[in-house]
Amino acid sequence: MEFTETHEWLDLQGEIGTVGITDHAQKELGEIVYVELPKIGQEVQKGQEICVLESTKAATDVYAPMSGTIVAVNEALRETPSKINEKAQSDGWLFQIRRPLVPN
Repeated sequence: MEFTETHEWLDLQGEIGTVGITDHAQKELGEIVYVELPKIGQEVQKGQEICVLESTKAATDVYAPMSGTIVAVNEALRETPSKINEKAQSDGWLFQIRRPLVPN
């Protein structure tokens, strides 16, 4: 698992990376009450704002830790955003991204 300076984590398995926020970030934010997830199929660039988390304290942007295409989002967070507070670095993952294909 890799971590960014903006407190996202990336678990890269082959060409698919699972992304979430760190335990430290969720503690700083407080209780997460809303998650705006990216759209599946969306192309993103490393460092781009991709997702928004709202808590009882503040709203914060989540940045893409790598370039690629969004291939999945954690739909469970739409109804239970507090999963991020419970298990930020596992069940509270936000989205999955596929790295771009490199031409031969």
